[in-house]
This record gives sequence, C-alpha cells and structure tokens, in this order.
Amino acid sequence: MSQTLQASKLSLYDVIQQFHLQEVKDAHFFREIVDDLVELSDREKQDLDLIKEEYLYLAQRPMLEDLVKMVVLSPLLSCAGFYHAPFFVKAEEAIAIALEDKDQVIKGQIDLLVVQDALWIVVIEAKHSAFNVMVALPQILTYMSVSSQENQPVFGLITNGSDFHFIKLVRSQYAISRRFSLYDADNALYDVLRILKHLGQLTIPSSRING
Repeated sequence: MSQTLQASKLSLYDVIQQFHLQEVKDAHFFREIVDDLVELSDREKQDLDLIKEEYLYLAQRPMLEDLVKMVVLSPLLSCAGFYHAPFFVKAEEAIAIALEDKDQVIKGQIDLLVVQDALWIVVIEAKHSAFNVMVALPQILTYMSVSSQENQPVFGLITNGSDFHFIKLVRSQYAISRRFSLYDADNALYDVLRILKHLGQLTIPSSRING
C-alpha cells in the first residue's frame, strides 16, 4: 500500500531530496526580476499605496490567509492583468503527486494558481500572516517541480501578505529572490507588480505580442 504524504508537511530537505533540486546563488540565473521591467503609472502606484495602507491597518490584528488573499493578492493580480485573456486563474486547485520510484503519493492544496494555456506561471502560497513566508518554500517547490517542463522556467511567488519572494525553477535548479516587504519604507508592491507584469509577458506567445 502506498504512503500518502501531505505536501504542506514536507521539509525543504525532503523536497530537495525527492526532486533532486539544487539552489542557484548566481544572480544571472534569475535576471527576470531585474531586467526589462515596465514602469508603473501614477494610477497604479496609487492603487498599490492603498493596498499597502489597508494591509498594514488590518495586520494590527491576526490575519488568516483568506483575508490576505482578499486584501493583497486579489487586487495585486488584477493590477498585473491576470484576470484578463490570455490568462486563466484557478483557485484552491487540489493535486496528487506520484513520486517516481517511490511507493508514495504527495497530496496538497494550491492556494492560488495562475494558468496560461495550461502552463503553470505563478503559484502563490498565502500563508497565515504571522508565519515566516519561507515556510511556504517546500510546498511551492513541490508544485513547481511537478509542473515544470524541460528547459522551460516555472515561476512562483510566496507571500504571507507582508513579505514576498519570487522563485524560479528550471529543470532541477531553483533560485529565490530577495525579500520584498511591506514594512520597508518604500512600497515594495511597486517592484512586485513590475515583476509580475514582466513574468506575465514572458509567458505570452510572441505571435500574440507582435500580432
């Protein structure tokens, strides 16, 4: 009988061993969060300032992930254009993962998934706002490893509402961005939105961009 494991219960060590992952520290590996980022309009900056203001006010009390999604993630994805064609958003997508050469099945729940032409683009784990955002890293790497295609990068975003990290996975190599925090003096959502927009453009077929 196969053993069923919860993806949320796996440690980072477990995930690295199961999927033979290797972290890349070279900044050139993850240039998508630096190069060719778009400029934001004044209206977009105003919207992001309001999101930050509302979050910091509500965060004075405990915030569960549903409220994090409603206050931060949903308006952020809307600003990024992920609620319009050619993107499709699926929420609370349950998956079961069979490990190769292992008599085990990993089961988990994806909190929010952005899909473009059946390709996983951004996986967002909204954790309890009191948790360190990095507790979501093993789970998101599990989902990204399953969805990855040979030589094609998969991008992820983990957040607890206040802190954000982007992840890139290519084959068995992954990299983690620096932390973007709403508690910084500048509004970190500016950079988060610029990166989301850029990653979205990278996933649109060139024929749609040029035509």
